[in-house]
Amino acid sequence: MLTELRIANFAVIEQLHLEFAGGFQVLTGETGAGKSILVDALALLVGGRASNEQIRAESEEAELQASFSIPAKSPLIASLRDCGVLAPDETELIVRRILSRSGRNRVYLNGRLTPLHQVQSLAGTLIDIHGQHEQQSLLAAQAQLDALDAFGQLREARRAYAARFEAWRAQRQAYDEAVRLAAERQAKEDFIRFQYNELADAELRSGEEEALDAERRRLSHAQRLGQLSDEAYELLYGAESSSLASLGAVAQRLKELAGIDPEAVEWTGLCESATVELRELAGRLRDYKQGLEHDPDRLALIEERLDKLQRLKKKYGAAEASVTIARLIEKLELLQGELDGLNQSESLLADLREKVIRAERDALALAERLSEGRKKSAKQLETRVKTELSALRMGQTQFQIVVSSDPNEGALGPTGCDRVEFLLSANPGEPLQPMAKVASGGELSRIMLALKTVLAESDGVPVLIFDEVDQGVGGAVAAVMGKRLKALAAYHQVFCITHLPQIASQAGAHYVVVKTVMKKRTVTQARRLDQAGRKEEVARMLGGLAITKNVREAAAEMIGEADGEG
Repeated sequence: MLTELRIANFAVIEQLHLEFAGGFQVLTGETGAGKSILVDALALLVGGRASNEQIRAESEEAELQASFSIPAKSPLIASLRDCGVLAPDETELIVRRILSRSGRNRVYLNGRLTPLHQVQSLAGTLIDIHGQHEQQSLLAAQAQLDALDAFGQLREARRAYAARFEAWRAQRQAYDEAVRLAAERQAKEDFIRFQYNELADAELRSGEEEALDAERRRLSHAQRLGQLSDEAYELLYGAESSSLASLGAVAQRLKELAGIDPEAVEWTGLCESATVELRELAGRLRDYKQGLEHDPDRLALIEERLDKLQRLKKKYGAAEASVTIARLIEKLELLQGELDGLNQSESLLADLREKVIRAERDALALAERLSEGRKKSAKQLETRVKTELSALRMGQTQFQIVVSSDPNEGALGPTGCDRVEFLLSANPGEPLQPMAKVASGGELSRIMLALKTVLAESDGVPVLIFDEVDQGVGGAVAAVMGKRLKALAAYHQVFCITHLPQIASQAGAHYVVVKTVMKKRTVTQARRLDQAGRKEEVARMLGGLAITKNVREAAAEMIGEADGEG
């Protein structure tokens, strides 16, 4: 609720400080005293449009400040804590706005400089102003839908739907992302497959290049290799003066030497070992020479194969200083994995598509159930509002709630597939139109009073302000309105600017606004009245300039009856 209001240098208010309690509170005063200036100030504090003309003459700045105690269960608490305005243990909100002739207007929430758009979210959630002002929450389509859901006790059904809707939206996002990625992969598939086929067709084998290179060297130098191996064989074994023949003569001499000197026995063994190894070497030279062949066709094939391997290495290993066949084989395996992934993505896409269909079907079922509940609740709310309007002498006013549903995929939204619109015809014969377009300030205030009365238990806005609610009414209607406002104050803090004693007498707190001239300047002031002051002010409202004893007695009786009913 609004607990305190401070105004400085605003319009004709120089300094004003008021404290408020809960319940039903009225502001009265002569016409032109400046009652609506207080409403203007509160409208600015929740983001209303400011003008330099609102700054008091000869002042550079106007300052407005209001303190609110917010109910702990209000959804506003969570949003203010999320944006860092309220600490976890705080429920008091101080809104301060400074208007400057320089154009540098500032808004503060609990001392924190805050963008105006964030403050504007308070309109309709913290304060609902009904009159000639813009902060009337129930004129917005979303607020009308919220009010209908609250009245019909559909919040739990709406939460259940919202959970299914979010699940569907998440599945849809996952599917859309998968489609996007699949499209990107598809664009690359031909290129990937071409690379894979090129490497796969090459039938790469690890170590192949080294083996082919060695074979190429042998084939390229077959004649010289044959000559060298033949000469080495002859020197080692084939010629009469070969190394093995000479080694045999050495062996004979070592045997004789060992027969004389035992120390030479070991040398004989070394000679025998050398003979065995040289004979083995001679055999290998013989076999090597016999295996050599001059094959130009084979050499051409090897050259062609090595050239192909070199081209593949250059093509697929351009970013590397040196690339091996083994790395090309790894590349082939990587390409195989990418192709497998493409095949898997098709399966994944089909699975995700099925999940989207199931999630959409579930969300649509709950949306249709929610629509049925809204249409049923709309009829009940229409009847209740018409009853209230009749009590407020607006029985000829037509009121209708239209719930239009579009249960298609594209129509699903966070609150369902419905659009809710409150339609009104204030005059007989006139067509029903959206409420904001057809009602005057006073009519709209009474219509809002009827709506707020019906929605009292479900409406979460803590502070309601009614301006011009008594325009064009009097007598019995005014008495009914006063009682409705008083009853409404059991659920909200209600402020009403009124000229009617029937309404003022019902208030729990009564403030009078007066305009005086001080130091040759007009000043608007306001104060809370005590019991005697209340009676005198209600008497003034009853009797005008002539406040007689009978008028005062009638005022006291009117207040006494209202207090007794409370």
